[in-house]
Amino acid sequence: MPFGKPRGERADAVRNRERLLGAAREMIAEHGVEKVTMDGLAERAGLGKGTVFRRFGTRAGIFRALLDADERHFQERVLSGPPPLGPGADPVERLVAYGRARIAFLLDHHAIARASIERGGPVAAGEPSVSQLHIRMLLGRAQVRMPSLNGLSIQLTAALEGPLLLYLSTPEADAPPAQEVGGFLGDSWQALIERIVR
Repeated sequence: MPFGKPRGERADAVRNRERLLGAAREMIAEHGVEKVTMDGLAERAGLGKGTVFRRFGTRAGIFRALLDADERHFQERVLSGPPPLGPGADPVERLVAYGRARIAFLLDHHAIARASIERGGPVAAGEPSVSQLHIRMLLGRAQVRMPSLNGLSIQLTAALEGPLLLYLSTPEADAPPAQEVGGFLGDSWQALIERIVR
């Protein structure tokens, strides 16, 4: 059994990771997700191709790392940002704000989310999501009377993130504008929460 704290990343590895993620964001902003390649990223960041492969493994790994970094920032806003998304607001207000913010986050990241999926790879499933845990906590604080708040939190997470998964699977040419999708999904989420907490 190992003793002590696990060893952290070396400082140069952390710098290289941030440099690569910054370069990837620049490439996406300038040319779109589809133009990001391992070779192009290495050249843009001024690092060796081997460094890119060791850090991310595959092209999809680049986008998973970007999503992970942005997800951490989103969670920080939820845990310690200003209300109503962050602490300090009524739990029902926080549930509504969380749903609207989560929908906006997922829509803003739809191209990166698509690119983060390995071709032919399995779809991750099983562990409770951060959304599910947060929704469960807020339902409890709102004193919602239901037979199973755990079951309800699973269903609400599916209602929140499921339509976005369908939107992500729609070819971009056929998909309605993200702002329109965000508006009607946000309104639907609010109506659903207000019904549940009555």
